[in-house]
Amino acid sequence: MLILTTVLTTGALTLTACGSRDDNGGGGGEKGGKTKVVIGVDSPTSGDLSALGLGIRNSADLAAKTANKSNTVPGVEFVTQPLDDQAQPSVGQQNAAKFISNKDVVGVVGPLNSSVSQSMQKPLNDAKLTQVSPANTGTELTQGDGWKTGDKKRPFATFFRTATTDQVQGAFAAKYLFSTAKIDKVYLIDDQKTYGAGLAASFKDQFTKLGGKIVGTDHVNPEDRDFNAVVTKVKKAGAKALYYGGEYPAAGPLSQQLKDGGTNIPLMGGDGIYSAEFPKLNKKAEGDLATSVGKPVEQLDSAKKFISDYKAAGYKEGYEAYGGGTYDATWSIIEAVKIAVADNGGKVPGDLRTKVLDAMAKVKFDGVTGPVSFDEFGDTTNTMMTAYQIEKGAWKPKFSEAYKP
Repeated sequence: MLILTTVLTTGALTLTACGSRDDNGGGGGEKGGKTKVVIGVDSPTSGDLSALGLGIRNSADLAAKTANKSNTVPGVEFVTQPLDDQAQPSVGQQNAAKFISNKDVVGVVGPLNSSVSQSMQKPLNDAKLTQVSPANTGTELTQGDGWKTGDKKRPFATFFRTATTDQVQGAFAAKYLFSTAKIDKVYLIDDQKTYGAGLAASFKDQFTKLGGKIVGTDHVNPEDRDFNAVVTKVKKAGAKALYYGGEYPAAGPLSQQLKDGGTNIPLMGGDGIYSAEFPKLNKKAEGDLATSVGKPVEQLDSAKKFISDYKAAGYKEGYEAYGGGTYDATWSIIEAVKIAVADNGGKVPGDLRTKVLDAMAKVKFDGVTGPVSFDEFGDTTNTMMTAYQIEKGAWKPKFSEAYKP
């Protein structure tokens, strides 16, 4: 973080506002001052997935700074409270409690992992604290466990996301692999986590519907780095590609060991492997594939200012796969604050946390990643997906489509 790091990363302090809020609905701060409004940010900023988590932290920080610079909400100064969840559900739950206890927190951006989100959703919902994830793709998070049978029920009214679901992403990957890459035999592996298992299941369903054949399935531990046993199975199965539901720390070594073992077929995964770290972990990544939500921000006119501002801010880490989506997630909370203040005669309401949640249904703006709004489940209305391939050691976009299974 470039501001307030030593104070905010403790997560336990309630920030003292420069201004004030009136319990009777007034607010706007002291004369010449502003009311500080805090946006919590939860992501793994240490450990194997820190590259993605730091991109989330920085992009949320940039959105808050931009809102302050442009005076997006008169009378309000936005600050972020970033906490490290270490990609662990138990830590995410502890962080949720810290956000809830800080009465100045009106919304939370994150987390990265769907499994972490599952531990945070209920407490945040009970506290009526809005949560917007730029990365969670587990379909059940917004549509309930019955979504596969068409029984869609929103489990938590406080949860929103700027990333599309695994139902969309897995199906898009299956279509790309079968129809564009012309691969009809796939070995399927997942890491048994919420994200990986859900992605693999969606891929399998669509791939077989299209006429593809799953020649074998297996599960690995996300902490494993020795995949020789499963590599042998893949080789014997005669697969033309391996689809992996999981994240880059395991996917990189798995891909390299696959090729080292004499099976020169591409590994494909979802946005969990779409990171600059993947080819660093895999010297034989050439030709591997990934999908990610949205179009590459580098191709979007709407993202030019974000990219320029991020560079100018001097962050040491890249914005990575979820930078644009994080900026939009953070900005959706800022827009909700703007609506809540405007509806209260230009003053910050005393019950701002509740008013922000009420305003989320009205949020609609042109963001970094394109038009931003949410449907009745809290899902993004933007279903744009992109397929990428490693070429000369870096991810290159190959095909984009607004996809609906």
